[in-house]
Amino acid sequence: MSIFLSRLGRFSARHRLILVGVWALIFITFSGVMAAGIINPKDTEAAEQSVSQTDASRTLERVDEEFPKVAGQTEAADTLQLVFEATEGSTVTDPVTAAAITDMLTRAAELPGVSAVSNPLDPAAPYVSASQSLAVATLSYAELGDTADKTEKYDAALALRDDAPEDVRVELGGNLLDTAAPHSGPGEVVGVLVAFVVLLLTFGSLRAAGSNLFIAAIGTGVGVLGVLAFGTIVPVGGNVIILASMLGLAVGIDYSLFILSRFRTELREGRTTIDAIARATGTAGTAVVFAGLTVLIALVGLSIVNITAITEMGLAAAFAVLIAVLMSLTLLPVFMRTMGQRALPRNERNLPEGTITAHPTTPRKSFLNGWAKTVVGRPILAILGGVLVLVVVAAPVLDLKTAYNIPGGADPESTERTAYNLVLDEFGGAQSPLIVFAEGTGIESQLPAIEEDLSTLAGVQQVIPGQVNATGDAALLTVIPEGSPIDEQTKDLVNTIRDDTAVSGVNLDVTGEAVIYIDEDAQMNTALIQYLVVIVLLSLVLLTIMFRSILIPIVATLGFLLSVAASFGGSVAVFQWGWLDAIIPAPQGDPMLSLLPILLVGVLFGLAMDYQVFLVSRIQEMRGKGMDPKKAIVEGFTRSAPVLVAAGTIMAVVFAGFASSTMAIAASIAFGLVVGVVADVFIVRLILMPAMLSLLGNAAWWMPKWMDRIIPNIDIEGHALENKENEDDNDRVERSETDQLTTV
Repeated sequence: MSIFLSRLGRFSARHRLILVGVWALIFITFSGVMAAGIINPKDTEAAEQSVSQTDASRTLERVDEEFPKVAGQTEAADTLQLVFEATEGSTVTDPVTAAAITDMLTRAAELPGVSAVSNPLDPAAPYVSASQSLAVATLSYAELGDTADKTEKYDAALALRDDAPEDVRVELGGNLLDTAAPHSGPGEVVGVLVAFVVLLLTFGSLRAAGSNLFIAAIGTGVGVLGVLAFGTIVPVGGNVIILASMLGLAVGIDYSLFILSRFRTELREGRTTIDAIARATGTAGTAVVFAGLTVLIALVGLSIVNITAITEMGLAAAFAVLIAVLMSLTLLPVFMRTMGQRALPRNERNLPEGTITAHPTTPRKSFLNGWAKTVVGRPILAILGGVLVLVVVAAPVLDLKTAYNIPGGADPESTERTAYNLVLDEFGGAQSPLIVFAEGTGIESQLPAIEEDLSTLAGVQQVIPGQVNATGDAALLTVIPEGSPIDEQTKDLVNTIRDDTAVSGVNLDVTGEAVIYIDEDAQMNTALIQYLVVIVLLSLVLLTIMFRSILIPIVATLGFLLSVAASFGGSVAVFQWGWLDAIIPAPQGDPMLSLLPILLVGVLFGLAMDYQVFLVSRIQEMRGKGMDPKKAIVEGFTRSAPVLVAAGTIMAVVFAGFASSTMAIAASIAFGLVVGVVADVFIVRLILMPAMLSLLGNAAWWMPKWMDRIIPNIDIEGHALENKENEDDNDRVERSETDQLTTV
């Protein structure tokens, strides 16, 4: 592979116009497809609403078959709620409060798009709490148009709520608007600017730093544009670009950084610009391909969860990563050829090509060189300290709670959540009822017994009498739980109903929107365990092939698991406990969205493999030159650590920029990645890994002979490339000698 990539880099550098033209054509093609889709938009509603098969969804299908009229009546409509709360010391039926409510209802009926307004004070159909402190009215809307139309109508209802009289408190429940991908904010811009500063400090060259960031930005743009173009052909969810954009930018910077750093090293070792490009793409490029492949496998592997939203996000992010890899291998050499020695700091330029400015086996003494010697010299202390820090950060994971959907909206401070909680306190889980589907012979005669049995279960506030189908073998009942769908008591109630056999000959199943979300959450948690097992096995296999070792993959995988645990713990502390509420603008205080842990595992696995490859491959290269284990660790660490520090810092600040989003899902993904990246780079890879390698010594590279024979040789160090160059040099010498003899 190293020879092929070397040739690819050499070709790209020599044919710059062709490569620029190819990428320009790809960009124009994606733009054209997306423009055509905007002109003839596809319906994305199905993509947004698609869910996996669960017990609740299958039961809902049975309800549709047996009770088609009921199913049709219960389809979700476009509605909002006006929740009226009487002031302290009064009730909603007091003359003054009732008059204020009636006036609000009259004004609500005049809002644009409102087709009907229910009157909670109507004796024929009251919606007033037992304490008479709360009344709930429903605003029904006719057919709504696009997002702008929904926004206009929602804003009108919100303005009505804000203009409520002092005699009654009014909150607006529900939301007509679909959740959309967040817009770019100042945090993302600041993150990119900080990344540029880090690159500038790392390279000491404005051109090198600018080229690195420019390639990453262009790659991210092409990747996201490709995803959006695909979305105009096959409808996808509106949030698929969240992970694609943040991950595409981050790995784009890192991959270009790794290759560009090796290019500068090759220039210093005396190679011409073209040869340095070929060597860099053949060595660091091989590591980029392998690292990118692990990220791709991890992201595509998210499809095993069988949840449409996660599959789409994983595939979109995988495409963005693929573009980043291809950009670093093809378009980056174009920029490196253009820069030449200007990629080096000013004091190292203007030297004739072929002049060696730094001996390749003698890296400069630095802080990181001293750090490596300290870690290698005191491995046990380093291991204990690093593990202790990670365990402390990970400790909050013991309180991890997840939910597929947060009832009442994602913002605990919003009027929607306030309205939901007011109704929950007075009416229980009436907004999220459980639909019980009972099947059995002579079901009608057993309905009273079923209702009585359900009413005795813990967590049940009310059982609404059911109806029987035409054949008399199925019935529907509505159970109002005491709590919301994210309460553990409600989840236990769903399982209890399913296991209930108190009424002989009757089978009970439960469904409804709340139950579907509960099942989705349980399915996600099960899938997380399965996915984690797959990732661990994949890590062991890939790293065994990569480093031809048994113990190194085990150590690296354990380090990855510690990074993931730290990421989960930090996310719980911030988004569930609200520790950084004053800093992070996104809503906090809710359970973690159940898709987040799976996404974090997939992305962090890919990134951890990146850092593992770039660190240990350099150590392996030094060991291959005959150095003893400890010296090889120090030498390889000293060469790779500066790039890893820069890469980890850049990745962290880019993700931190996205963590400033006001959208909970984007901020929580980004923050979890910040913690995971910092833990993996600065503790696992720069402390635990060199310490463990030092402790293991030569045993770290042990592999059974039978396994060594059957495992393919990836050649991450570029030995094949070096041998090829030596052969070419020998051929040139022989030809020169032959020419001299011929002349004589």
